[in-house]
Amino acid sequence: MIPEKFTYLFVDFFTLLFPLIFSFTRKFDFKNYWKFYFPVNITIAFLYILWDTLYTSWGVWGFDLKYTLGITIFNLPIEEILFFVCIPYACIFTYYCFRKYIFPRITLSLNVFWKIGAFLFFLLGCAYPSLLYTMAAFFSCAIVFLLIDWFNMVNPNRTISFTHFLLFYILILIPFYIFNGILTGSFLNRVVVFYNDSENLGIRILTVPFEDIFYGMGLILAHILGFEYYMAQTSYKHRDRNVNL
Repeated sequence: MIPEKFTYLFVDFFTLLFPLIFSFTRKFDFKNYWKFYFPVNITIAFLYILWDTLYTSWGVWGFDLKYTLGITIFNLPIEEILFFVCIPYACIFTYYCFRKYIFPRITLSLNVFWKIGAFLFFLLGCAYPSLLYTMAAFFSCAIVFLLIDWFNMVNPNRTISFTHFLLFYILILIPFYIFNGILTGSFLNRVVVFYNDSENLGIRILTVPFEDIFYGMGLILAHILGFEYYMAQTSYKHRDRNVNL
C-alpha cells in the first residue's frame, strides 16, 4: 500500500519512469529529441499552471494535501507542478514512438476534422458559459485544433494527422484513466484531486470528470503541435540532415 503522503508523487513517478528509461535505449533514443520537447513543455506547462492556479483559487477543483508531500508552489502541490512535466513527457514519448513505427503504416487522412472539431468545440464552449471547467476545456481544444489546422496548411510536408492522433489518444486514454482514477478515488479510498461539480457537467467516468478527456486532449495536442513545429523548422533549416522521425 502506498503511504498516504506519497500518493500523488507515486502517480507522477510511475508515469515518467518507463518512458524516461526507454528514452535512452538505442531503439527509441528520444533523448536526442529533448531539444525539441523541453522548450515546448516549459511554455505550455507555464500556461497550464497559471490556469490551474486560477481555477484552484476559484474553487473549480482542489487538492487534499494529506496525500501530497505538503510542499506548495503558487498554491499548488509540488506534485501538481510535476504533473505538467511527467504526463506530457510520457505522452509525447509515446507519440514519438507511434510516429516512428506505427503511423507510417496508416495512411487514412481525416484532416478536415481539425476544422470541424474546432467549430464543434467552440459551440460546446459557448453552450456552457456558467460551467467554468466545461467551457475552458472545450475552448482550449477549439484553439489547439485551429492552430493545428494552420500548421498543416503551412507545413504540407509534415502534417499532424487527425487519424493518427485519434488512434494515439484513444490508446493513451487507458493509462490516463488508471492514473487519473487513482487521483480521484477510483482505485484507492483516497481523493487527491477533487472537483466542484457545479463548475462541470457532473458526468463521471469511474470517478474522473468527463471534461478531463478534453482537458488532457488540449494539453497533449498543444505539446504535439509545439514538438512538430520545432521539428518542421529544423527540417527546413537542415534539409541535408535526417532530422525527421
